Amino acid sequence: MRQVRPAAPVAPWLGGQKRLHPLLIERIEAIPHRSYIEPFVGMGGVFLRRRMRPRLEVMNDRNGEIINLFRILQRHYPQLKEVMRFQICSRREFERLRATDPATLTDLERAARFLYLQRLAFGGKIDGVFGVSAGTSPRFSLARLEPLLDAAHERLDGVVFESLDWAELIPRYDTPDALFYLDPPYFGGEADYGRGLFDRSQYARMAEILGALKGAFVLSINDAPEIRALFAGFLIEPVRLTYTVSAGQGTEAQELVISNREALARLL
Repeated sequence: MRQVRPAAPVAPWLGGQKRLHPLLIERIEAIPHRSYIEPFVGMGGVFLRRRMRPRLEVMNDRNGEIINLFRILQRHYPQLKEVMRFQICSRREFERLRATDPATLTDLERAARFLYLQRLAFGGKIDGVFGVSAGTSPRFSLARLEPLLDAAHERLDGVVFESLDWAELIPRYDTPDALFYLDPPYFGGEADYGRGLFDRSQYARMAEILGALKGAFVLSINDAPEIRALFAGFLIEPVRLTYTVSAGQGTEAQELVISNREALARLL
């Protein structure tokens, strides 16, 4: 393990673990491991904020726009900043880029487009609305964004990027020294990240695969009776949180942090 400077996510993301990440990182860093793998990395809300770096780190997501952004941020950071340098915060530009097929763009242009949209979309959802309103400053500003990009670029050094189905990724990297952190779509929100990427039947498959895991895992998900039943063979830790959207009133919710008992025994 090597201590590193943590970084913040470069854009908001649905389910980005803004409230839960301190507890998750505490659990992760207390488990000895030599490789760290995230099958559902999203914008790296947990991955980037960790303070300790093992020998191998793997970021995976089925969303190719995410992996392309991180790969460009790692390998072509100066060019990415140059592409974004003269970008303006504009509803018309937001709508134009959202309507643009990313397949028609270069990888560099795709990364800049995705980051721009993620920064300006309400709630971090590109298919939502332009997230600028009266009395608030826009999230897209290169002056504010550059320090975040600098830190993320440094933190991504040496990271392996994959874009596989989670069930294919886990066996590829499973060893007795591996630690997986899983942040799958919430139960009841399986289609929130795109149709066809995840369905409800995969929770049962996940419990089965994790039950045969050689390494350790930490999984976070919303509290639902069906999830408790499927993962009853593991250690389940309930966590109460308050979520807010924009300036709205807080909503109480309960999350579950689930781990295999072999890994958790090392914490006791």
